[in-house]
Amino acid sequence: MTESATPTPLIVSAAKGLCPQCAARTLFVSPVRFAKSCRNCGLDYDAFNVGDGPAAFLTMIIGGIVLALALWLEFAARPPLIVHILIWPALTIAGVIGSLRVAKGMLITLEYRNKAREGVLTKTDAKRPEGGAGE
Repeated sequence: MTESATPTPLIVSAAKGLCPQCAARTLFVSPVRFAKSCRNCGLDYDAFNVGDGPAAFLTMIIGGIVLALALWLEFAARPPLIVHILIWPALTIAGVIGSLRVAKGMLITLEYRNKAREGVLTKTDAKRPEGGAGE
């Protein structure tokens, strides 16, 4: 993808596993694992820091939704306990894994598009103002 080309919409790019630089389908080697680099343009995916953020947020968000649904079902129909045991863990796992690919793809694409890099502290000769933090 050139600089003048219109970028693919974020959610579409993430769901399809498109490389943020050339838009080839090379971002993932398995359902939720990134490739080392793009086979088409050579962009190094290991340089991006995705971490566990998407998994943690998805677990909390989907967990809240599943909890609300479980409570609704319990108060509306009062099913046997085995129904809850069979439905909710499976639904939670499927929801997190199913949306993890999209979330991780969105994060790496946003890091690339925004040129996000690790922060660097620099020394300055400017003196801190009186009463500032650290005193």
